[in-house]
Amino acid sequence: MNESEKEDIRRWLAGWQKAGSMLERLRAEAIRNSDTAAAIEQLSDAFESALLHYPPAATSGLVEQQQIFARLHL
Repeated sequence: MNESEKEDIRRWLAGWQKAGSMLERLRAEAIRNSDTAAAIEQLSDAFESALLHYPPAATSGLVEQQQIFARLHL
């Protein structure tokens, strides 16, 4: 990698560092200005529908996963 390419990378990195701090400020502002209660209300029907159509699994699958791992190590 020549010096010109290294300088390009340094400029690119500096640009993203500046953009990163600006994006973080925008993110923090959006969080501060969000209305959590309204968001929950807006999503409640979708959540209820998901529970109705896709009930939670009886297990997490961890026991089954451990059984598979045990068989693989025999």
